[in-house]
Amino acid sequence: MVQQYQSPVRVYKQPFELIMAAYARRFPKCPLIPVFVDSEIVNQSESKDGSVVVTERRCTIDIEAPRLLKRIAGVEYLYFIQKNKLNRRDRTLHIEVHNETFSSRVIVQECCSYKAHPENEDWTCFEQTASLDIKSFFGFESTAEKIAMKQYASSIKKGKEIIEYYLRELEEEGVTSIPRWVPPVEGGLLSAGRAVPVSGAIDGLPAKDLANPTELMACPADDKLDADYIRRYLGDLTPLQESCLIRLRQWLQETHKGKIPKDQHVLRFLRARDFNMDKAREFLCQSLTWRKQHQVDFLLDTWERPQLLQDYYTGGWHHHDRDGRPLYVLRFGQMDTKGLVRALGEEVLLRQVLSINEEGLKRCEENTRVFGRPIRCWTCLVDLEGLNMRHLWRPGVKALLRIIEAVEANYPETLGRLLILRAPRVFPVLWTLISPLIDENTRKKFLIYAGRDYQGPGGLVDYIDGDIIPDFLGGDCMCDIPEGSAVPKSLYRTAEELENEENCLLTDSIYKSASIFKGAPYEVLIDITEASSVITWDFDVSKGDVLFNIYHSKRAPQPPKKDSLGAHGITSLGAVNAQLIDKSWVLGKDYSMVEKALTCREGESVQGSHITRWPGFYILQWRFHSSAASATSSLPRVDDVLATLQVSSHKCKIMYYTEVLGSQDFRGSMTSLESCQSGFSQLSAATTSSSQSRASSTVSR
Repeated sequence: MVQQYQSPVRVYKQPFELIMAAYARRFPKCPLIPVFVDSEIVNQSESKDGSVVVTERRCTIDIEAPRLLKRIAGVEYLYFIQKNKLNRRDRTLHIEVHNETFSSRVIVQECCSYKAHPENEDWTCFEQTASLDIKSFFGFESTAEKIAMKQYASSIKKGKEIIEYYLRELEEEGVTSIPRWVPPVEGGLLSAGRAVPVSGAIDGLPAKDLANPTELMACPADDKLDADYIRRYLGDLTPLQESCLIRLRQWLQETHKGKIPKDQHVLRFLRARDFNMDKAREFLCQSLTWRKQHQVDFLLDTWERPQLLQDYYTGGWHHHDRDGRPLYVLRFGQMDTKGLVRALGEEVLLRQVLSINEEGLKRCEENTRVFGRPIRCWTCLVDLEGLNMRHLWRPGVKALLRIIEAVEANYPETLGRLLILRAPRVFPVLWTLISPLIDENTRKKFLIYAGRDYQGPGGLVDYIDGDIIPDFLGGDCMCDIPEGSAVPKSLYRTAEELENEENCLLTDSIYKSASIFKGAPYEVLIDITEASSVITWDFDVSKGDVLFNIYHSKRAPQPPKKDSLGAHGITSLGAVNAQLIDKSWVLGKDYSMVEKALTCREGESVQGSHITRWPGFYILQWRFHSSAASATSSLPRVDDVLATLQVSSHKCKIMYYTEVLGSQDFRGSMTSLESCQSGFSQLSAATTSSSQSRASSTVSR
């Protein structure tokens, strides 16, 4: 498997020329990098005006590996070729590195660049990418890969320290600035402003000897992450963790057209899967699909808590803990869970918990700004005083398990600590029921106190300031949370009423999901009674590539099952992809294609419209499309990821919404659909307009 690395963009707050002078001191060898034994220049050239210098160097590396492995490989040192291109005029340095040793067995490639900061010419940006592909290594492929990645991560961390070390050395010698390069004047004489050589007097090397593949610090760019930003808002990450975040973010930008979650949210999914790129990508995509399908992004703005919930739900936000995390207090033992389920239903309780999590995400962002450090999760304090067998009522436990399942699937790594206080004897029974559904990493964050144990050393005061401990726990702070009481049975709803409203959040949506199999397209039938009606669509391709077609027929297809959708009779076929277009039909005679086939790639969002010219039957068809893997991205596509999870490669998935509008009601344009139903995740830091999505809209001929 190819291992890849992508650094954040780093910034040195010194001019490009001074950074180059510091960097040149690392050669021919650097005592601060023990594994860098030596280097020699094997080729060097310079342009006539001296603005461009190309240096090729052979570097000797003493890799830290078991002696036995070195003996088996038959080498003591590894050799790398480093090619540097310095452009003094543009103030850039491009570096390319590849391995000479074992080049037929192992492919190591690295690209780095230094350049003047685009917004501050007195600063310097650095960025690097690298890849490692071990094809064979005497049967020790896995061991060699681990050693190489460990060594590389260590050298990345060292790179910035070394540059700063030589900058201090230059400063001690009185070198605090170096003039910029200027072209020579006519007649061969140099202008007074000609740059001081970057080496020569400094370390005996020509100014051209520049290039290190392991440097790091932050350059602002709309589509790139800044290292200072990562430390300030995301926390301390290892170089490889930074790389995972950057590459996943880049993949989302490429496949989701810029409509991507905020970096904090992406990082939570990476942490939940131990920074396994493939697993985190699959996990995150499933959650984004769920959010869009059920319009979760608009929950806080559109959902109004019923008064009964406000009166009897014993939970609320209460200041923050000692670490700055938002604190949520839940008096679960005082809550009438049975009464709430009977009076409101599971659906309302689930929405309540989801709204709490959405509010928690916002509070984490606010506290990050307030405290000046990353706050990525919250603390929950659960008081179990009053817990009894009534709380083990089977429908109530079922509702609790369902809620936990939804939270675990869509809000990973949001719980920093769970303080469970005054746990009674019945608690182990409840814990046995719910603990299997809770992620192991989450369970490690649980602290359980029985009786009054929370009042002593190692108790509540270790995590919450004494002046905000709620009054009902013996503190002096008034906590604006309902004390809880039994929900009157007169408010209970009948089983029929609850059943009609259950599971809406998880099953009912304006969007519908469909699977497309090889040889079994998915089709939607639309009966148009008036010419000039507008068929609109909005769909996401969540797995595989599909071909999207629109057909028209005057003959009515005979699907096995017809399900009317709205006044215009939109019908879908459900799970079984039965064919609406009969195999005996002839294209151009029995039916016609009214739109050019559109190839839709995995991860794309497609919105469009079609103005009908004739009444009749229109068929929207999504067909399985097999194509070569894209070579435009260094990251594997989702279908490759799913294939590694042993998911059938002959299946595609879409999530779609379609509607028919009268021409007078159509608010879009002839080339794109600005659909008010096409809500993408508001976890996104930025969204794109419909013009950035693939769209199709023409008049039938």
